[in-house]
Amino acid sequence: MSCDKQIDTLLLLALPASGKSEVRTFLSTLTPEQCRDEFHMGPTVQLDDFPFVHLMRRIDQELEKLDHRPLFFASQEKPFADPIEWGTLIELVNEDFGDLMARRVASPPSAAHHLFDRMEAARQKVGGVAKISGLPADVRDKVAVALEQEAADLLKGKHDEYPDQLQGKTIVIEFARGGAQGSNMPLAAPFGYQYSLATLSDEILRRSAALYIWVTPEESRRKNDARADPDDPGSILHHGVPIEVMLKDYGCDDMEHLIQQSDRPDTIRVETRGQTFYLPVARFDNRVDKTTFVRGDPSSWKPEDVRALREGLMEAFGRLAHQL
Repeated sequence: MSCDKQIDTLLLLALPASGKSEVRTFLSTLTPEQCRDEFHMGPTVQLDDFPFVHLMRRIDQELEKLDHRPLFFASQEKPFADPIEWGTLIELVNEDFGDLMARRVASPPSAAHHLFDRMEAARQKVGGVAKISGLPADVRDKVAVALEQEAADLLKGKHDEYPDQLQGKTIVIEFARGGAQGSNMPLAAPFGYQYSLATLSDEILRRSAALYIWVTPEESRRKNDARADPDDPGSILHHGVPIEVMLKDYGCDDMEHLIQQSDRPDTIRVETRGQTFYLPVARFDNRVDKTTFVRGDPSSWKPEDVRALREGLMEAFGRLAHQL
């Protein structure tokens, strides 16, 4: 495919606080002409697994208020109690992608119970056992009542993201993966990008290219501390990741390893379900920060900051487009 080919589905990948959400926000401010001519993209449609992580933590918070043991995390400062949840999250993204493509709209009696059912089904798809359905009915109902508005907002946001038509659009799927500080490569499943990419649906893998935002784990931790707003823990731009999670889940990642191991240059080789996919990949070098300013109000963005980010992304997207 020629370099004027538009990116259909973009996997936006990086360690936490590396600039993924800021890049996503910046891209959403562009005109259709800028998206097409400078970044080889249509107007963007956004998918992200972070809201599910946030709601898993909220479920545990509500369970703790009821003096019930948490389901997903040993505490609010700890990583997943069972790392299989990395697969759960991908299966939820797969479902959101499928619903987007089919424009399926759910109208459940309870958005919270609908979310609980989705989480259970996704977890079982990757070999996990049911958790939420094992709660006493009265406990489950109380948690649902407490989370109903947040779950309803998530469901409404999902439906609101559906465009009138997908033709000419670029779907952006954002997630972060990694492993413990000092881990050897390859990272053991279910950690790292190798596992999560292989868990993505065939349809996503057939359509996708990957943009990796490159920062060091040390810079990721610094920027994570800087962005954290305890009054806005569910925000895409301002949530903070606990330090133990940063060290055990994001102390390194396997992106460089995957690029080096691929038998085709500038691709990630994904072997899954008896098939092999080659995802075009480009790295946007953000080791010298170009993205933090996007967290502010657009009216405060300095022209020189916008120019530096725009030019850096144009260069990265240009390399990606030549690999399509």
